[in-house]
Amino acid sequence: MISRRKTTIIALAAALTLCGTAHADEVDDQIEAARQAYASGELRGAVDMLNFAVAKIQEQMTAKLLELLPEPMEGWTADAAQSQTGGMAAMITGTTLNRRYAREDGAEITLNLMADSPMMPMLTMAMSMPFVMQSNQDMKTYSFKGHRGVVEHAADSSDYEITLMIGNRLVIQGKGTKLAEIEPIEAYFEQLDLEAIQAALTK
Repeated sequence: MISRRKTTIIALAAALTLCGTAHADEVDDQIEAARQAYASGELRGAVDMLNFAVAKIQEQMTAKLLELLPEPMEGWTADAAQSQTGGMAAMITGTTLNRRYAREDGAEITLNLMADSPMMPMLTMAMSMPFVMQSNQDMKTYSFKGHRGVVEHAADSSDYEITLMIGNRLVIQGKGTKLAEIEPIEAYFEQLDLEAIQAALTK
């Protein structure tokens, strides 16, 4: 009888083979090496090789996710897009993509895209219970292309923060500093393909 561990290795190898057939690269090489190691009884080596292949596939997935964040608008520069899709932070905040944009006058905007974020139930509660919103005079309800959210801005501040709920699993947040108005954040929101983002982050 095949052990549970061996069965798991076989299943991983089969799944990774399907994922890697479109790319004749190091993923395929590692899967083939893992298959050979397994056939030779080198189970630990097979697991290590399969883990390497999984990591490489995850890198490809992350790279595609980061392409969803827009390029800087005219007059702005941008840092490289970043992703947090694993580890302890991801267990708390879910999958997170972010990118910071800057302008010569010192203005900055940071976009955060968060799937399965704990902010979602908090936002839902804030918008369904008026007294929660009333407790913060700088926070108001907000909508963008039919999506509900909140905007936070103090009258004497040049900082703006917009948080939107997209569906029931995705939160998009735009934080701006040293801005004369909220429009630059909305302009970056306009460049987001919300349907593509929701599909990619919540499947």
